[in-house]
Amino acid sequence: MILTEEQVKHALSFVIEPDLKKDIIELNLVSNLEITENKIAFKLAVSNPAMHNKKRMEEACVHHITKTYSGVEVEVEIIPLGDAKTRSPEHRTIMPGVKHIIAVSSGKGGVGKSTITANLAAAMVLKGYKVGLVDADIYGPSIPMMFDVIHEKPEIKEIDGKQLMIPVESHGVKILSIGFFADINQAVIWRGPMAGKALNQMFRDVHWGDLDVVFIDLPPGTGDIHLTLVNSVPVSGAIVVSTPQAVALADAKKGVNMFLNPNLKIPVIGLVENMSWFTPAELPDNKYYIFGRDGAKNLAEEINVPLIGQIPLVQSIREAGDAGRPAVLQETTPQALAILEMTNKLEKIINL
Repeated sequence: MILTEEQVKHALSFVIEPDLKKDIIELNLVSNLEITENKIAFKLAVSNPAMHNKKRMEEACVHHITKTYSGVEVEVEIIPLGDAKTRSPEHRTIMPGVKHIIAVSSGKGGVGKSTITANLAAAMVLKGYKVGLVDADIYGPSIPMMFDVIHEKPEIKEIDGKQLMIPVESHGVKILSIGFFADINQAVIWRGPMAGKALNQMFRDVHWGDLDVVFIDLPPGTGDIHLTLVNSVPVSGAIVVSTPQAVALADAKKGVNMFLNPNLKIPVIGLVENMSWFTPAELPDNKYYIFGRDGAKNLAEEINVPLIGQIPLVQSIREAGDAGRPAVLQETTPQALAILEMTNKLEKIINL
């Protein structure tokens, strides 16, 4: 006998999401439900991405199904996309048309966080997705240069009775940067509350429309800008960028811990190791591990976070950023292929 979807959902209605205090069916956390004669498989979104919580939720689902319908195999895939009640598009008031909002962070500056963000956004467009990018790096906005829009300004249009900004578009990516509101050579000197207010406007007072994913390029470090952002914007998950060297990895670990802090509970989608190795043009088969080897890979294994990319140190990646054309757009080069591989892994993790 093949169980009906109604029977399976009835059994799962006894599973309570511990943070949201309601059952997982009422919260609409179950998706991709597949039922055959001997097997039930589905995906379950959880608010707490900690390993012990995911295991507990999986065991609860298996228990409540098998205690009523014995002999059936239950396969649960846990999706760590944060507080599904408040972060899923159908429950959001901020960016309701955006499926995923992903923050890209680094524990320290100089590791290529903005370069990774720009190339992820451009790569997603290459794969056919609708993409936005918010440059929230208050003190060093570099996204306008990386997309060759440093002289652009967002337009203002009245939509549904509200005056909203329209993002600047380049290479298919909708972009809004704090750099659009300051002179190119002007230092942005803002105290925390003023910076937080500006960031909120970049999310609330903008017509983003329907997008598959929006990337947020955060400032480096773990300051109050990060806390303001993740407390006011429904971030689905975070990516942390590091180089392989020990000093960068120590700061990257702090960045991961910041997102997993009980007061934030932002799932860390993965680590990216930038500047993994250097290959000279005249020696294309050689790899020189200038900053150490597999540092971020080892850290990812240590803290149980996926490593989604190892990007080589290549001069053309820097040149492409300076020229306003992300390196991934040169689709057949080794660096572009590494970026596309990273994007493929991200695509699977966020279930696009």
